[in-house]
Amino acid sequence: MSSSQASSPESPWPVRTLSFKIADWIHRLGQVWVEGQLTQINMRRGTRTAFLTLRDPSADISISLTCDPGLLQRSPVPLQDGARVVVCGRPNFYTGRGTLSLRITDIRPVGIGELLARIERVKALLAAEGLFDPRRKRPLPFLPHTIGLISGRASAAQRDVLAVAESRWPAVAFDVRDAPVQGPSAVPAILDHLAALDREPHVQVIIIARGGGSVEDLLPFSDETLLRAVADCRTPVVSAIGHEPDTPLLDLVADLRAATPTDAAKQVVPDVVAELEAITALRRRSAQALRGWVHREQHVVDGLRRRPVLANPLRMIDDRQTHVDAAVRDIRRSLTHTLTVEEHRLQRLAAQLGSLGPAQTLARGYSVVQRIDTDHRRAAATVDDLPPGARVRIRVTDGSVTAVVGDRESAPDGSDRRHSDPQTTEEDDQ
Repeated sequence: MSSSQASSPESPWPVRTLSFKIADWIHRLGQVWVEGQLTQINMRRGTRTAFLTLRDPSADISISLTCDPGLLQRSPVPLQDGARVVVCGRPNFYTGRGTLSLRITDIRPVGIGELLARIERVKALLAAEGLFDPRRKRPLPFLPHTIGLISGRASAAQRDVLAVAESRWPAVAFDVRDAPVQGPSAVPAILDHLAALDREPHVQVIIIARGGGSVEDLLPFSDETLLRAVADCRTPVVSAIGHEPDTPLLDLVADLRAATPTDAAKQVVPDVVAELEAITALRRRSAQALRGWVHREQHVVDGLRRRPVLANPLRMIDDRQTHVDAAVRDIRRSLTHTLTVEEHRLQRLAAQLGSLGPAQTLARGYSVVQRIDTDHRRAAATVDDLPPGARVRIRVTDGSVTAVVGDRESAPDGSDRRHSDPQTTEEDDQ
């Protein structure tokens, strides 16, 4: 059957045809350069082929390598598991077994300088995206209920974190996840545990801890995939990698960077003894401040009470009462004097009025004659005001009488005078 004929249910390809077609397509890829980490090196004496496994450090993907044993022996740097290398080879599909491998003709270990340069490139990229911005940092809870811990199984870093945290706060709870912390399998395992802990609602903070090591050992904690996963976590993440001089990029992305695993436990878990001492000190200072405030206020109150106005509140009223009484006496004396003066003045005026009034004149024997038969009664001043027959009223000192004018007589000086009718009528004094 021709290999170019399309397959169908009626005309299926044999296995060899499929294998040949796959091999043909793969062989067309030609020579490629690939970077990864060596995980297995199998090189036996007396064999003409060495077998290796090259793994992607950021994903659970690997590929088999084959090469001449002399290629490994000629490497300037001894190759071992976990070494970062760049290989050059041609993909080869073995039709007999249906397997794919990469036949390499060159292998180059990635030096420290190249690793650091790549780390710097990743650092610049993430910094440009803002993953190192301090504003993205989330605050840690004061007393987390449960702490997620990702560390090596039974490692010194794990023991330090647990021991220090429990000594500071015995009631603290941990969700411990064991993971390789170096080598090709470190990043995938840490990513899985990180995602699992971030989904747990009771986990309030996550610590990623590892002891010190070389630059190659700490490479997983500068992996771009891991850094982006930490940046996307909803739970605060604490980086506790290596010792003080070690600065993987995880320290820049994490919400808190701890110098050591022990320092991470101290920063995440408060010291119960120190907190109780702080509470005791605060209570003591509060009590002292309160007592001092009460003492100051009591001193102020005592000073106010010692003031005369408060020691004898009625003293001001008594002092004012004395002034009021004196003022009242002065007013009364002034009024009495004024009344006396006015009374004397009134008496003097009354005496003057009495001396000028008609009563005194009448008392000396004079009388007042008033004509009463006209509309306008008025006292008569001359005899012309009293024609004969006019009715008049004569007022004397003790009363008055009415009379009728009779004849008129001349006065001694030659003026006429008239006599009243001797028949007069007495009237009561009005």
